[in-house]
Amino acid sequence: MEFLQWFVDLGASVMLPIIIFVFALILGSKPGKAFRSGLTVGIGFIGLNLVIGLLTDSLGPAAQAMVDNFGFQLNTIDVGWPAAAAISYGTALGSLAIPLGIAANVILLGIGLTRTLNVDVWDYWHCAFTGSLVYALTGDFGLAILTIIVHILLIFFLGDVLAKYIEKFYGFKNITFPHGASAPSFLVALPFNWLFDRIPGFNKLEANPETIQKRMGIFGDSTVMGVMIGIVIGILAGYNVSEVLQLSVQTGAVMMLMPRMVALLMEGLSPVSEAAGNFVKKRFPGRDLYIGMDSALSVGHPAVLSASLIIVPVTLFLAVFLPGNTVLPFGDLATIPFLICLMVPVFRGNIIRTVIAGSVYIAVGLYIATWVSPLFTDAAIAANFDMGSNTSISALVDGAVWTTFVFVWLPKVFSWWGIGLLGLIILGGLIYVNKIKPKKQIKTSDEGVA
Repeated sequence: MEFLQWFVDLGASVMLPIIIFVFALILGSKPGKAFRSGLTVGIGFIGLNLVIGLLTDSLGPAAQAMVDNFGFQLNTIDVGWPAAAAISYGTALGSLAIPLGIAANVILLGIGLTRTLNVDVWDYWHCAFTGSLVYALTGDFGLAILTIIVHILLIFFLGDVLAKYIEKFYGFKNITFPHGASAPSFLVALPFNWLFDRIPGFNKLEANPETIQKRMGIFGDSTVMGVMIGIVIGILAGYNVSEVLQLSVQTGAVMMLMPRMVALLMEGLSPVSEAAGNFVKKRFPGRDLYIGMDSALSVGHPAVLSASLIIVPVTLFLAVFLPGNTVLPFGDLATIPFLICLMVPVFRGNIIRTVIAGSVYIAVGLYIATWVSPLFTDAAIAANFDMGSNTSISALVDGAVWTTFVFVWLPKVFSWWGIGLLGLIILGGLIYVNKIKPKKQIKTSDEGVA
């Protein structure tokens, strides 16, 4: 356990290269190629974190200034995902999420109930998060472990379902995102998209980055849009001219640099994806294998970043005007792209649809984050997390995600029965997606040929 905790504490930028290197060797890559692949992924991840850090460092003070400028008063602070991850992995229970996730992945792959080979093991913290909350609620270690396992099954199910959308929209072949904060919003986007498609006039409105740039010229360019959105946020924050201009250039820089860091990550992943494809073809003819990666690969898309920057001030105003909400969004404002990045493929890059659905999603999420804040605070105390002067804390990632509500509410109301039944339903989904549906497709194809 001490070694495992040490490995987890290395962080994703160190864990990922090691894991990529090991998986590449297992999949048949040459050691030199595997080493370079892992190193490139690690460097790309560091670069991506630097850009996200720039976004956080620029938006964080702007958000705080906006709060002060408008006199917002909320007593539960959003401490952000780094704190949530540290709290989740800060106990022996949380550290078990990684070996449980790896074991579940091996078993599911072996019996053909998933196509996702998840190398993003650090992000099992999302599953550790819900398990830690359930333990804080019930004090039942076994129930908390079951919650982690069921959550792991859910992210593999979502990873399998998401892959075709990710390839079609983002162009990432054999890549999927079994990410605990991002994948759940995909299921929310589906009914929204169905509704949008049936609203006369609105269903004809095209607002993807390409269409916007074509109609608006230079003002539709994603980098220029980032600059313009930065100007608006700076004005709302009450900044002077110099500060507004600095913020606008920083948001423009994020829009330009993020896709380039993602491209670097993909350069490192391509050999692994290719090796995985060859490995599966040799040993499992007829099966596809998806490499499970951090959804950070998708947040550099112009549609994701543009919609996210618009949603930032919307989130702050929602927090103030929604009756009953106590959470002040702060630490995770710059992480909003992760919450909506898997909505965007469903909306085919439509920024207006993403902003509307994303705003509703976060509005509901603020209530979930408020509801879960006492348990979040208890879990933080149990993990010896330094809360400073704050007496109540929460986070948008993962506190505002609907899966957090489900995984905490079921054990609270139905104990073992609730989470056990959910596990069986998800297992049924895995069987349908990976066993029943492929057979139906083969049968339909054969009938078509006949």
